[in-house]
Amino acid sequence: MTSTITTPGVARLRRHQHRQFAPAGPAAGGAGAGARAGIGYNLGMSRRIFVLGATGTIGRATVRALVARGHEVVCFVRPRAGVGGRLTPDDQARLLPGATLRQGDVQDAASLARDGFRGERFDVLLSCLASRTGAPQDAWAIDHRAHSLALAAARAAGVDHVVLLSALCVQKPLLAFQHAKLAFERELVESGLAHSIVRPTAFFKSLSGQVERVKRGKPFLVFGDGTLTACKPIADDDLAAYLADCVDQPALRNRILPIGGPGPAITPREQGEHLFALLGRTPRFKQVPVALLDAIVAGLSLAGRVLPAAAAKAELARIGRYYATESMLVWDAAAGRYDAAATPSTGTRTLFDHYAALLAGRVADERGDHAVF
Repeated sequence: MTSTITTPGVARLRRHQHRQFAPAGPAAGGAGAGARAGIGYNLGMSRRIFVLGATGTIGRATVRALVARGHEVVCFVRPRAGVGGRLTPDDQARLLPGATLRQGDVQDAASLARDGFRGERFDVLLSCLASRTGAPQDAWAIDHRAHSLALAAARAAGVDHVVLLSALCVQKPLLAFQHAKLAFERELVESGLAHSIVRPTAFFKSLSGQVERVKRGKPFLVFGDGTLTACKPIADDDLAAYLADCVDQPALRNRILPIGGPGPAITPREQGEHLFALLGRTPRFKQVPVALLDAIVAGLSLAGRVLPAAAAKAELARIGRYYATESMLVWDAAAGRYDAAATPSTGTRTLFDHYAALLAGRVADERGDHAVF
Protein backbone atom coordinates (compact mmCIF):
# COMPACT_ATOMS: atom_id res chain seq x y z
CA MET A 1 0.00 0.00 0.00
CA THR A 2 1.13 3.52 -0.64
CA SER A 3 0.67 6.49 1.68
CA THR A 4 0.02 10.20 1.61
CA ILE A 5 2.15 12.73 3.46
CA THR A 6 0.89 16.27 3.73
CA THR A 7 3.54 18.68 4.96
CA PRO A 8 2.74 22.05 6.42
CA GLY A 9 2.83 25.54 5.20
CA VAL A 10 9.69 14.81 -36.22
CA ALA A 11 7.29 16.48 -39.21
CA ARG A 12 4.18 17.58 -37.45
CA LEU A 13 6.14 18.54 -34.39
CA ARG A 14 8.57 20.53 -36.53
CA ARG A 15 5.72 22.37 -38.21
CA HIS A 16 4.23 22.96 -34.79
CA GLN A 17 7.59 24.15 -33.46
CA HIS A 18 8.03 26.57 -36.33
CA ARG A 19 4.56 27.93 -35.68
CA GLN A 20 4.70 28.02 -31.89
CA PHE A 21 8.38 28.46 -31.03
CA ALA A 22 8.36 31.51 -28.82
CA PRO A 23 11.18 33.48 -27.28
CA ALA A 24 10.71 34.25 -23.64
CA GLY A 25 12.52 36.81 -21.60
CA PRO A 26 12.45 40.47 -20.74
CA ALA A 27 13.46 41.65 -24.19
CA ALA A 28 10.99 39.36 -25.89
CA GLY A 29 8.05 40.10 -23.65
CA GLY A 30 8.23 36.72 -21.97
CA ALA A 31 8.77 35.77 -18.37
CA GLY A 32 11.03 38.58 -17.32
CA ALA A 33 10.67 40.93 -14.40
CA GLY A 34 7.79 42.81 -15.98
CA ALA A 35 5.83 39.64 -16.56
CA ARG A 36 6.36 38.52 -12.98
CA ALA A 37 4.99 41.85 -11.84
CA GLY A 38 1.66 40.71 -13.21
CA ILE A 39 1.54 41.38 -16.93
CA GLY A 40 -0.61 38.74 -18.65
CA TYR A 41 -1.11 36.66 -15.50
CA ASN A 42 -4.10 34.89 -14.02
CA LEU A 43 -3.36 36.66 -10.76
CA GLY A 44 -5.03 35.27 -7.69
CA MET A 45 -6.15 32.08 -9.46
CA SER A 46 -5.04 29.10 -7.43
CA ARG A 47 -4.76 25.95 -9.50
CA ARG A 48 -4.54 22.31 -8.49
CA ILE A 49 -1.26 20.98 -9.86
CA PHE A 50 -0.04 17.38 -10.12
CA VAL A 51 3.77 17.32 -10.15
CA LEU A 52 6.12 14.61 -11.36
CA GLY A 53 9.85 14.68 -10.69
CA ALA A 54 9.41 16.75 -7.54
CA THR A 55 12.35 15.35 -5.57
CA GLY A 56 15.08 16.42 -7.99
CA THR A 57 16.76 19.78 -7.47
CA ILE A 58 14.71 21.49 -10.18
CA GLY A 59 11.55 19.73 -9.06
CA ARG A 60 12.01 20.90 -5.48
CA ALA A 61 12.64 24.47 -6.60
CA THR A 62 9.54 24.33 -8.81
CA VAL A 63 7.35 23.06 -5.98
CA ARG A 64 8.60 25.92 -3.79
CA ALA A 65 7.73 28.43 -6.51
CA LEU A 66 4.25 26.98 -7.03
CA VAL A 67 3.45 26.84 -3.33
CA ALA A 68 4.69 30.41 -2.88
CA ARG A 69 2.22 31.53 -5.56
CA GLY A 70 -0.68 29.96 -3.72
CA HIS A 71 -1.23 26.87 -5.86
CA GLU A 72 -2.34 23.54 -4.43
CA VAL A 73 0.49 21.13 -5.22
CA VAL A 74 0.32 17.33 -5.14
CA CYS A 75 3.62 15.52 -5.80
CA PHE A 76 3.68 11.93 -7.00
CA VAL A 77 6.92 10.40 -5.73
CA ARG A 78 8.59 7.04 -5.24
CA PRO A 79 8.54 5.58 -1.72
CA ARG A 80 12.32 6.04 -1.71
CA ALA A 81 13.34 8.79 -4.10
CA GLY A 82 16.54 10.63 -4.93
CA VAL A 83 19.88 9.32 -6.15
CA GLY A 84 20.20 5.69 -5.06
CA GLY A 85 16.79 5.88 -3.37
CA ARG A 86 18.32 7.59 -0.37
CA LEU A 87 15.35 9.90 0.36
CA THR A 88 12.87 8.40 2.81
CA PRO A 89 9.27 9.66 2.99
CA ASP A 90 10.26 11.86 5.93
CA ASP A 91 13.15 13.31 3.91
CA GLN A 92 10.81 14.04 1.03
CA ALA A 93 8.32 15.76 3.31
CA ARG A 94 11.08 17.95 4.72
CA LEU A 95 12.27 18.91 1.23
CA LEU A 96 8.79 19.72 -0.12
CA PRO A 97 7.04 21.84 2.52
CA GLY A 98 3.57 23.03 1.66
CA ALA A 99 2.91 20.22 -0.81
CA THR A 100 0.97 16.99 -0.50
CA LEU A 101 3.06 13.88 -1.23
CA ARG A 102 1.56 10.72 -2.67
CA GLN A 103 3.70 7.65 -3.18
CA GLY A 104 3.54 5.25 -6.08
CA ASP A 105 5.07 4.12 -9.36
CA VAL A 106 5.04 6.52 -12.30
CA GLN A 107 5.71 3.60 -14.66
CA ASP A 108 2.49 1.86 -13.61
CA ALA A 109 -0.78 3.19 -15.05
CA ALA A 110 -2.80 1.61 -12.24
CA SER A 111 -0.61 3.22 -9.58
CA LEU A 112 -0.86 6.62 -11.25
CA ALA A 113 -4.64 6.40 -11.19
CA ARG A 114 -5.07 4.73 -7.79
CA ASP A 115 -2.25 6.26 -5.73
CA GLY A 116 -1.70 9.50 -7.60
CA PHE A 117 -4.80 11.10 -9.08
CA ARG A 118 -7.23 9.05 -6.94
CA GLY A 119 -10.26 9.99 -8.99
CA GLU A 120 -9.81 13.65 -8.10
CA ARG A 121 -9.77 16.59 -10.48
CA PHE A 122 -6.64 18.57 -11.30
CA ASP A 123 -6.02 21.62 -13.45
CA VAL A 124 -2.37 21.16 -14.45
CA LEU A 125 0.13 18.35 -14.91
CA LEU A 126 3.68 19.67 -14.45
CA SER A 127 6.59 17.32 -15.06
CA CYS A 128 10.23 17.78 -14.13
CA LEU A 129 10.69 14.03 -14.52
CA ALA A 130 13.63 12.79 -16.58
CA SER A 131 15.63 9.60 -17.01
CA ARG A 132 18.65 9.49 -14.73
CA THR A 133 21.32 8.32 -17.19
CA GLY A 134 19.91 8.92 -20.66
CA ALA A 135 20.68 5.29 -21.59
CA PRO A 136 18.18 3.98 -24.17
CA GLN A 137 16.17 1.65 -21.92
CA ASP A 138 15.94 4.23 -19.14
CA ALA A 139 15.11 7.03 -21.59
CA TRP A 140 12.26 5.25 -23.34
CA ALA A 141 10.88 4.01 -20.02
CA ILE A 142 10.84 7.42 -18.31
CA ASP A 143 11.17 10.21 -20.88
CA HIS A 144 8.52 8.63 -23.09
CA ARG A 145 6.40 5.80 -21.67
CA ALA A 146 6.00 7.10 -18.10
CA HIS A 147 5.00 10.49 -19.47
CA SER A 148 2.51 8.86 -21.85
CA LEU A 149 0.90 7.05 -18.93
CA ALA A 150 0.80 10.25 -16.89
CA LEU A 151 -0.76 12.16 -19.78
CA ALA A 152 -3.57 9.61 -20.09
CA ALA A 153 -4.20 9.68 -16.33
CA ALA A 154 -4.10 13.48 -16.29
CA ARG A 155 -6.65 13.73 -19.08
CA ALA A 156 -8.97 11.42 -17.13
CA ALA A 157 -8.52 13.72 -14.11
CA GLY A 158 -9.71 16.76 -16.06
CA VAL A 159 -6.29 18.34 -16.59
CA ASP A 160 -6.41 20.93 -19.37
CA HIS A 161 -2.81 22.18 -19.31
CA VAL A 162 0.50 20.29 -19.26
CA VAL A 163 3.81 21.98 -18.43
CA LEU A 164 6.70 19.79 -19.56
CA LEU A 165 10.36 20.29 -18.69
CA SER A 166 12.16 18.97 -21.76
CA ALA A 167 15.68 19.88 -22.98
CA LEU A 168 17.10 22.25 -25.57
CA CYS A 169 19.30 19.55 -27.05
CA VAL A 170 16.27 17.81 -28.60
CA GLN A 171 16.43 20.41 -31.38
CA LYS A 172 19.33 18.37 -32.85
CA PRO A 173 18.41 14.81 -31.87
CA LEU A 174 21.22 12.27 -32.17
CA LEU A 175 20.78 10.33 -28.94
CA ALA A 176 18.21 7.89 -27.59
CA PHE A 177 16.99 10.13 -24.78
CA GLN A 178 16.51 13.01 -27.20
CA HIS A 179 14.35 10.89 -29.48
CA ALA A 180 12.38 9.64 -26.47
CA LYS A 181 11.73 13.19 -25.29
CA LEU A 182 10.73 14.27 -28.78
CA ALA A 183 8.34 11.35 -29.08
CA PHE A 184 6.49 12.50 -25.98
CA GLU A 185 6.61 16.14 -27.05
CA ARG A 186 4.87 15.08 -30.24
CA GLU A 187 2.29 13.06 -28.31
CA LEU A 188 1.61 16.03 -26.05
CA VAL A 189 1.21 18.43 -28.97
CA GLU A 190 -1.18 16.02 -30.67
CA SER A 191 -3.20 15.44 -27.49
CA GLY A 192 -5.20 18.62 -27.92
CA LEU A 193 -4.43 19.76 -24.35
CA ALA A 194 -2.90 23.15 -23.74
CA HIS A 195 0.82 22.70 -23.31
CA SER A 196 3.98 24.59 -22.41
CA ILE A 197 7.09 22.68 -23.51
CA VAL A 198 10.09 24.22 -21.77
CA ARG A 199 13.53 23.50 -23.23
CA PRO A 200 16.22 24.84 -20.89
CA THR A 201 19.89 25.19 -21.71
CA ALA A 202 22.57 23.97 -19.30
CA PHE A 203 22.12 23.60 -15.56
CA PHE A 204 24.61 24.93 -13.03
CA LYS A 205 25.27 21.51 -11.51
CA SER A 206 26.24 20.15 -14.94
CA LEU A 207 28.92 22.82 -15.27
CA SER A 208 30.31 22.76 -11.73
CA GLY A 209 31.95 19.35 -11.60
CA GLN A 210 35.46 20.78 -11.89
CA VAL A 211 35.28 23.27 -9.03
CA GLU A 212 36.80 20.89 -6.49
CA ARG A 213 39.55 19.63 -8.80
CA VAL A 214 40.58 23.19 -9.62
CA LYS A 215 40.57 24.05 -5.91
CA ARG A 216 42.99 21.14 -5.42
CA GLY A 217 45.39 22.71 -7.91
CA LYS A 218 44.50 20.68 -10.98
CA PRO A 219 43.96 22.18 -14.44
CA PHE A 220 40.52 22.84 -15.89
CA LEU A 221 39.68 20.23 -18.54
CA VAL A 222 38.35 21.41 -21.89
CA PHE A 223 37.55 19.62 -25.11
CA GLY A 224 39.47 21.02 -28.06
CA ASP A 225 40.56 24.53 -27.21
CA GLY A 226 37.59 25.15 -24.93
CA THR A 227 35.67 27.27 -27.41
CA LEU A 228 33.86 24.55 -29.36
CA THR A 229 30.62 25.17 -27.51
CA ALA A 230 28.77 27.83 -25.54
CA CYS A 231 25.67 28.01 -23.40
CA LYS A 232 23.51 30.27 -21.25
CA PRO A 233 23.28 28.26 -18.04
CA ILE A 234 20.23 28.71 -15.85
CA ALA A 235 19.81 28.43 -12.08
CA ASP A 236 17.35 25.96 -10.60
CA ASP A 237 15.33 28.72 -8.91
CA ASP A 238 15.20 30.84 -12.07
CA LEU A 239 14.04 27.86 -14.13
CA ALA A 240 11.52 26.99 -11.43
CA ALA A 241 10.09 30.51 -11.55
CA TYR A 242 9.77 30.21 -15.33
CA LEU A 243 7.95 26.88 -15.04
CA ALA A 244 5.59 28.50 -12.56
CA ASP A 245 5.13 31.35 -15.03
CA CYS A 246 3.96 28.77 -17.56
CA VAL A 247 1.18 27.83 -15.17
CA ASP A 248 0.18 31.42 -14.48
CA GLN A 249 0.73 33.18 -17.79
CA PRO A 250 -1.64 32.30 -20.67
CA ALA A 251 0.80 33.75 -23.23
CA LEU A 252 3.17 30.85 -22.51
CA ARG A 253 0.65 28.15 -23.46
CA ASN A 254 0.74 26.08 -26.64
CA ARG A 255 4.37 26.97 -27.24
CA ILE A 256 7.80 25.40 -27.34
CA LEU A 257 9.90 27.59 -25.09
CA PRO A 258 13.71 27.54 -25.14
CA ILE A 259 15.10 29.32 -22.11
CA GLY A 260 18.50 30.17 -20.68
CA GLY A 261 19.88 32.17 -17.82
CA PRO A 262 20.96 35.82 -17.73
CA GLY A 263 23.98 37.30 -19.46
CA PRO A 264 25.91 36.40 -22.60
CA ALA A 265 26.65 32.86 -23.75
CA ILE A 266 29.84 31.50 -22.20
CA THR A 267 32.33 28.89 -23.44
CA PRO A 268 34.01 26.22 -21.29
CA ARG A 269 37.26 28.20 -21.48
CA GLU A 270 35.49 31.27 -20.13
CA GLN A 271 34.03 29.14 -17.35
CA GLY A 272 37.52 28.00 -16.39
CA GLU A 273 39.02 31.48 -16.61
CA HIS A 274 36.40 32.86 -14.27
CA LEU A 275 36.81 30.00 -11.83
CA PHE A 276 40.55 30.61 -11.63
CA ALA A 277 39.92 34.34 -11.20
CA LEU A 278 37.64 33.65 -8.23
CA LEU A 279 40.46 31.61 -6.71
CA GLY A 280 43.03 34.30 -7.47
CA ARG A 281 45.09 31.92 -9.60
CA THR A 282 46.55 31.93 -13.09
CA PRO A 283 44.35 29.85 -15.43
CA ARG A 284 45.63 26.38 -16.30
CA PHE A 285 43.89 24.23 -18.89
CA LYS A 286 44.30 20.68 -20.11
CA GLN A 287 42.97 20.12 -23.60
CA VAL A 288 41.25 16.83 -24.36
CA PRO A 289 40.99 16.03 -28.08
CA VAL A 290 37.52 15.20 -29.34
CA ALA A 291 39.16 12.37 -31.29
CA LEU A 292 39.72 10.62 -27.97
CA LEU A 293 35.99 10.60 -27.37
CA ASP A 294 35.45 9.28 -30.89
CA ALA A 295 37.85 6.41 -30.20
CA ILE A 296 36.09 5.57 -26.94
CA VAL A 297 32.69 5.58 -28.63
CA ALA A 298 33.96 3.39 -31.46
CA GLY A 299 35.58 0.88 -29.10
CA LEU A 300 32.58 0.57 -26.83
CA SER A 301 30.20 0.33 -29.78
CA LEU A 302 32.24 -2.55 -31.21
CA ALA A 303 32.30 -4.32 -27.85
CA GLY A 304 28.60 -3.60 -27.46
CA ARG A 305 27.78 -5.96 -30.31
CA VAL A 306 28.43 -8.85 -27.92
CA LEU A 307 28.36 -7.22 -24.46
CA PRO A 308 25.17 -5.38 -23.45
CA ALA A 309 27.01 -3.49 -20.70
CA ALA A 310 29.45 -2.10 -23.26
CA ALA A 311 26.57 -1.02 -25.48
CA ALA A 312 25.09 0.98 -22.59
CA LYS A 313 28.47 2.59 -21.91
CA ALA A 314 28.81 3.43 -25.60
CA GLU A 315 25.57 5.43 -25.42
CA LEU A 316 26.84 7.27 -22.36
CA ALA A 317 30.05 8.04 -24.25
CA ARG A 318 27.97 9.36 -27.17
CA ILE A 319 26.14 11.60 -24.72
CA GLY A 320 29.47 12.92 -23.48
CA ARG A 321 30.66 13.59 -26.99
CA TYR A 322 27.43 15.39 -27.84
CA TYR A 323 27.80 17.83 -24.98
CA ALA A 324 31.49 18.29 -25.75
CA THR A 325 30.74 19.40 -29.31
CA GLU A 326 27.23 20.89 -29.37
CA SER A 327 26.27 24.24 -27.88
CA MET A 328 23.26 24.57 -25.65
CA LEU A 329 21.84 27.51 -27.58
CA VAL A 330 18.98 27.86 -30.05
CA TRP A 331 19.85 26.16 -33.33
CA ASP A 332 19.26 28.19 -36.48
CA ALA A 333 18.63 25.42 -39.02
CA ALA A 334 18.51 27.82 -41.97
CA ALA A 335 21.89 29.32 -41.12
CA GLY A 336 23.34 26.04 -39.89
CA ARG A 337 24.63 27.50 -36.62
CA TYR A 338 23.81 28.10 -32.99
CA ASP A 339 22.46 31.54 -32.23
CA ALA A 340 23.17 33.03 -28.82
CA ALA A 341 21.16 36.16 -29.59
CA ALA A 342 18.09 34.05 -30.38
CA THR A 343 18.38 32.14 -27.11
CA PRO A 344 16.02 33.77 -24.59
CA SER A 345 17.16 34.60 -21.08
CA THR A 346 15.42 34.85 -17.74
CA GLY A 347 16.38 35.17 -14.11
CA THR A 348 19.11 36.94 -12.19
CA ARG A 349 21.62 34.36 -10.98
CA THR A 350 24.68 33.55 -13.11
CA LEU A 351 26.92 30.50 -13.20
CA PHE A 352 29.72 32.63 -11.81
CA ASP A 353 27.54 33.60 -8.85
CA HIS A 354 27.12 29.88 -8.30
CA TYR A 355 30.86 29.23 -8.53
CA ALA A 356 31.47 31.91 -5.89
CA ALA A 357 28.84 30.36 -3.61
CA LEU A 358 30.37 26.89 -4.05
CA LEU A 359 33.85 28.15 -3.21
CA ALA A 360 32.51 29.93 -0.15
CA GLY A 361 30.70 26.79 1.01
CA ARG A 362 27.29 28.45 0.90
CA VAL A 363 25.83 25.86 -1.48
CA ALA A 364 26.57 22.31 -2.60
CA ASP A 365 25.66 20.57 -5.84
CA GLU A 366 23.74 17.30 -6.14
CA ARG A 367 24.95 15.86 -9.43
CA GLY A 368 24.37 12.17 -8.75
CA ASP A 369 24.16 10.21 -12.00
CA HIS A 370 24.93 13.39 -13.93
CA ALA A 371 28.43 13.78 -12.48
CA VAL A 372 31.09 13.80 -15.18
CA PHE A 373 34.40 14.83 -13.61
